[in-house]
Amino acid sequence: MTEADEAICAARVRELNDAFRKAPQSRGKLCLTRSIAAMPLGTQLAIIHRVMEFDAFTEDNDPYQEHNFGAIDFNGEKIFWKVDYYDLACEFGSDDPSDPAQTTRVLTIMLASEY
Repeated sequence: MTEADEAICAARVRELNDAFRKAPQSRGKLCLTRSIAAMPLGTQLAIIHRVMEFDAFTEDNDPYQEHNFGAIDFNGEKIFWKVDYYDLACEFGSDDPSDPAQTTRVLTIMLASEY
């Protein structure tokens, strides 16, 4: 794959990840770790909302420009979120994360200490 092809692929993955993160219920699977799921529902929803609106991507936290990881501070806790790419059955990694027809995106939200 040429450098230009890699840039096009990364741009498509970034576009799909942003759309998924902004509407995870309709474009993949949303997973909360045990610690996040144990929080009150209102807190969970506030954290999810912050992840959906996240846009603080930099060279340091997004070196491949795919928008597949981020960190937020919420009530004094560091929260991480991560998008992973699986095949449609969620058994193996996706062969091509830029192709939504063969990729299931999974957004996991966790305490930083759980990473």
